[in-house]
Amino acid sequence: MTSTTPSRPAGATPDAADRPVRAGARQWAALGALTLAVTLLAVDGTVLALAIPALTADLGATSTEVLWIGDAYSFALAGLLISMGTLADRIGRKRLLLIGVAGFGSASLVAAFAPTAGWLIAARILLGVAGATLMPSTLSIVRNVFTDAAQRTRAIAVWSAGASGGAALGPLVGGTLLEHYWWGSVFVINLPIMLVVLISVALLVPESRNPTAAPFDLVSAVLSVAAIVPLVWAVKHTAKTGVDPAGLLAAVLSVGAALVFVRRQRTLRTPLVDVTLFARPAFTGTILVSLITIFAFSGLLFFFSQYLQLVRGHPPLQAGLRELPATLASIAVVVVAVRLIARLGVGRALAAALLVAAAGLGVLAMVEGAAGYTGLAVGLVLVGLGIGMAFTASTDAVLGAVPRERAGAASAISEMSYELGVALGIALLGTLHIALYRAGLPDLSGLPGPAREAVADSLAAGTRALAGTGEQGTRILDAARDAFAHGMRITSVIAAVLLLVAALIAWKVIPSDRRGARE
Repeated sequence: MTSTTPSRPAGATPDAADRPVRAGARQWAALGALTLAVTLLAVDGTVLALAIPALTADLGATSTEVLWIGDAYSFALAGLLISMGTLADRIGRKRLLLIGVAGFGSASLVAAFAPTAGWLIAARILLGVAGATLMPSTLSIVRNVFTDAAQRTRAIAVWSAGASGGAALGPLVGGTLLEHYWWGSVFVINLPIMLVVLISVALLVPESRNPTAAPFDLVSAVLSVAAIVPLVWAVKHTAKTGVDPAGLLAAVLSVGAALVFVRRQRTLRTPLVDVTLFARPAFTGTILVSLITIFAFSGLLFFFSQYLQLVRGHPPLQAGLRELPATLASIAVVVVAVRLIARLGVGRALAAALLVAAAGLGVLAMVEGAAGYTGLAVGLVLVGLGIGMAFTASTDAVLGAVPRERAGAASAISEMSYELGVALGIALLGTLHIALYRAGLPDLSGLPGPAREAVADSLAAGTRALAGTGEQGTRILDAARDAFAHGMRITSVIAAVLLLVAALIAWKVIPSDRRGARE
């Protein structure tokens, strides 16, 4: 196959990987700052799960508003990742990272004191915009700082542990804060952490940029947003209300914008996205596997924390502690990830990780209706091990599937699939769970109108409405909890099946040797 990679222009900075140098203490300290940033982003994506009952009571949020509070962050982040990745190459990755850190802290303050559900949704969108400036920069800086191949793989494992561990750590952080403070504290905690990241990045992280970057293409940036956001909205809207003209119109708009976007990228000398990357089966397969994996994981995680509180009756801190096995397992993967990938190869390691995670979801499905915690702990450990390993292997597969000079664009697309998977997982699996919950409710005709509407809206609202209503209220609340748990079991099974499909794709499509990945 004839290479289409352009030669390096005179005066351009050589790819750091051309001159591998062993990283020292300063580089590993810089990795710590970058990992802390991505960990906080991942925590912010899941920390609200435990706060849902409290903010629902305080803000009077409906079930639809709760879903938007959960996924508005990811929608904004996914829509802007590609544009921000190109902007980082142009103005400097460190500079954009510092801007994003400051913006994320400011938006967190706005979210913490949101007076209404609509205000909180708007603040979550701002957090997504700020997060979009951070995500593309962190991994590309890791790629630039760690020029030795073995050290870079280990650094990617640490970075991935921050992402996967942060997602699982969110409920524990939220539970600890909610045990003593109001729901806005889950945002206030971002401020001191972002201050540490800001100072650490400024002192330790070197600046890097593309010295031959083309001018920022605003038209392509708008088209990329128009292709992603309407599609996600259409899926969410259709899943909730069925097929209607509004959902179809949004889907058509998304497809049309995507077609125009791709055509424009093919004509630009320096495109916003190198669409030829998708001609590589290993690259496309990894992106698809990542999307399916995050879709299955995030959709379940969003309701699992509510299950522990509302069905099992644990206070926020105890609920967070009971999710800790997944966090520890996903972080522990760092110890074995490099060795396992070297032994099995990227494709087989990723497939094996997904099989472990699917087994964990299967265990959760079996024990979510039973008493005791041991079964839940075993399921969470398996899920944490599998997802943590999958993050590392998929990131390594993306970087291994493309030439070094295309790693930045590949990373942006990979991160976009991650956030899109989070948004779609919450929207689709979340909507499905609500439908299953409502289908499993008993006859509510004997309840007063407001209480009946509250129970039908969500278990969190129903728990508040039925408090102190006597024997009838207790009986209906028990039935509502059973309906919620039944919905969790079905969504867990669906998520496990999705991970099995992703494992099959990884095994068949993603090569297990680096040379095969590039071919």
